[in-house]
Amino acid sequence: MSLPAQIRVIERGWLSSNNIVCLEGDGATLVDSGYVGHAAQTVELVKSALAGRRLSRLINTHSHSDHIGGNATLQREFGCRIAIPAGIEAHIRDWDEAALLLTVADQRGERFRHDGVVTAGETFSMGDLVWEAHAAPGHDMDALVFHCPEARLLISGDALWEDGFGIVFGELLGQPAGQGGLAATRATLEMLAGLDVDTVIPGHGAPFADYAGAIERAFGRLEAFERDPRRVARNAVKACFIFNLLDLQGLPRAELESYLDRVPLFGRVCARLLDMDTPALAAWLFADLMKAGALEERNGILLPTMAA
Repeated sequence: MSLPAQIRVIERGWLSSNNIVCLEGDGATLVDSGYVGHAAQTVELVKSALAGRRLSRLINTHSHSDHIGGNATLQREFGCRIAIPAGIEAHIRDWDEAALLLTVADQRGERFRHDGVVTAGETFSMGDLVWEAHAAPGHDMDALVFHCPEARLLISGDALWEDGFGIVFGELLGQPAGQGGLAATRATLEMLAGLDVDTVIPGHGAPFADYAGAIERAFGRLEAFERDPRRVARNAVKACFIFNLLDLQGLPRAELESYLDRVPLFGRVCARLLDMDTPALAAWLFADLMKAGALEERNGILLPTMAA
């Protein structure tokens, strides 16, 4: 597997999305900016990848905090223009923290100014290559992926990982009938299966070449969710909790129930899809994450075992 020489991937942990640097002459475009808590680190990593070039543009695949969190800092540091998916323009313009899941999921972000939008179906140049933007709803109902037919390269955001895809928020937050996240995820995977791709740069994890295998695994995960929608809810609670724990860097075990109680997303998921009260949710979550090795308890403090 190889990437075009002008494409440089800064692989991050799970708190920040990957940053994709696309070099173009003496300038560059960056795709996604990581989490706000890592913004200073992102600046240094991007500077190193630029090797003296200027960052002229930043494009986001979708609106979640681990993909837009460094936007404001990068804009101040480099003076770059920012383009966002057209579907999230009102959320960014008005800085709607509920729509951006910041207040809903207890995540952080910093307001930024966008200069333009990318629309599904649009063709644009990036890294001296021609890219097509495709709608990729499911994880984020307004998400985009970017496909370069010439290089057979896909920037997939969280619509496709090597072993699955991101939390299906569209299924959790009460979309209209027939427009839920699982149906949208199926449509996205069917669209992706029709693209000619040799290499995928995902939003998290290393670039990979087994595109057909990734699509097959993603469909398998989706089918499990379709058979039992409660699996979507359980996956979301576990993933969101670990994400927040990476940001918090620890939580007293004694405060687990009160923390779950005050984060709206957990309450919504339990009310709509899980038959648990807060004590039951806390007990299940602790036991399941400990069994999976994703959590450890040290001196009464809950700590994530994965790298931020």
